[in-house]
Amino acid sequence: MFTLLTPAALLALLGLAVPVLIHLWNRRPGREVAVGSLRWLAAGANRRLRNLKPEQLWLLLLRSALLAVLAVALAGPVWRQRLPAGRGQVLVSPELLGTPAFAAQRPAIDSLRRRGYALRWLVTGFPKVSRAALRADSLGLRDSARVLAAATPLGSRVLWARVRQATSTFSGQPLYVLTPASLRSFQGTQSPLPSEVTWQVLPTAATATWLQAAAIRGDSMRLLLGLSSETQTSFRQVSVKKPTPGGTVRLAGLPAFRFETGTAGNQLQPVREAGAASGKASPAIPVRTQPLRIVIYSTADYAPDARYLQAGLRAASAGVLAPMVISTTTTAPAPTSRPDWLFWLADAPLPAAWRAAVGQGTQVWQEAVGPGRADKARLATATADEVPASIFKRSPLPAQATGGASYPLWTDGQGRPVLSRQLLGQGAIHYLATRLNPNWSELANSPALPARLLALLQPESTDAASRPPTALDKALGLHDQRALDPAQLRLSSQDAGPTPPKSPSAQAIAPQSVLQTDLLPWLVLAAGLLFAFERLLAYRRENQALPSAS
Repeated sequence: MFTLLTPAALLALLGLAVPVLIHLWNRRPGREVAVGSLRWLAAGANRRLRNLKPEQLWLLLLRSALLAVLAVALAGPVWRQRLPAGRGQVLVSPELLGTPAFAAQRPAIDSLRRRGYALRWLVTGFPKVSRAALRADSLGLRDSARVLAAATPLGSRVLWARVRQATSTFSGQPLYVLTPASLRSFQGTQSPLPSEVTWQVLPTAATATWLQAAAIRGDSMRLLLGLSSETQTSFRQVSVKKPTPGGTVRLAGLPAFRFETGTAGNQLQPVREAGAASGKASPAIPVRTQPLRIVIYSTADYAPDARYLQAGLRAASAGVLAPMVISTTTTAPAPTSRPDWLFWLADAPLPAAWRAAVGQGTQVWQEAVGPGRADKARLATATADEVPASIFKRSPLPAQATGGASYPLWTDGQGRPVLSRQLLGQGAIHYLATRLNPNWSELANSPALPARLLALLQPESTDAASRPPTALDKALGLHDQRALDPAQLRLSSQDAGPTPPKSPSAQAIAPQSVLQTDLLPWLVLAAGLLFAFERLLAYRRENQALPSAS
């Protein structure tokens, strides 16, 4: 079907009046006729003007056709041809193969395949699922799927972008997508989905256990273990006997670790078991051997803040792997001691020497200075059972606390930062917009204060370029098994059309695809040919009009 993308460009057809006017007023050269009198010339000329008529009709038609072709070319001509509807595609994440949830979907998938749907992996290139992989799934084997999933980079398993790419690759075809419900696979921008996409998230009942951190405490080693399931992610501490250098640490559900000492520091190196599948090795876990040293410096005005802070830190020490050593002082300390944390509770600005120490890894905490101004806000809760603490007074954060290298850690109900972290070299400066004082906020008496302080004291990656995210964020990205609420998947499709059906058997037939061919090159070629014929005909007419030499 012939279609114009820009019909308004057809106004250029008004140019057809130009060759018509030219031909109407065109006069061939007159012949010399010998006459005896001039009195009949004026009357003959008037009769010629009254009897204007087109001449050289073929030349007129060629020029008109040339202008018409150019006008149509400007209007964007295309030829649209409807194609038969696509068969449809079933896209499956490799992690689902061999799971009970995927086995329950096999009858629906087989029904779609009988209707012409193709079964493909939801990975780079969308390769077809082999019959061997399906037979392995029937036997409950997942080795081939695990190899395929391990070979797929984590970034390419961000499902929002992968399904969006599939809608472009298989344009106009119905897509039935099956993926795990793990929350870590749904990172990135959530974009609306076309109505022809039916997406089901399936529970895998998967759990993950990993070693997050380790520290030496006396004659024992304390280990922080992470456990993630579809409902929650939690951490617990385990104490084992301190291993000798080269010794092995064994934990249930985890690979063995070898305790190594050297120039890289003490660390637990995963031991690859004989016969284990090849793949990317797990990273080594640094082992902290020194206590966590904290210095609290406060002036007289901040003495109550120091007492509440010290109590909160002592309560948080139960969750810290390494032993915690807290010292308080009313005299400004020197940075030569190089503590892990400095809590600077004073109106005086932080000395330049301490800012240099921050660049080498020290963490600094600063509270609001000055009288502050009245405020009515509540701290945004970090957990469902946390009671929000009210904020009565606050001071503006310093300019450096709101720059590009800063980001909020705690916010209030209005989204304003309460605690901000400014990255500086290998360390950071934390700015609290209020104070741990009952006259300023309820943070001082909040039962959640030790948990919030513990989150700050957790070990981070030693590589400053990796913050943010922290080591905890990286571990969660690899091991998080929490499930996505299917309602969020349905909400992502509301802007793009009707909610996809819950069953593939109810999948509507996709609209027919359209093949669109651009006709502009052909019209340009036709215009060139018409112009050549017009020039040839005009040249011949001119030669015929010239008087022959006698």
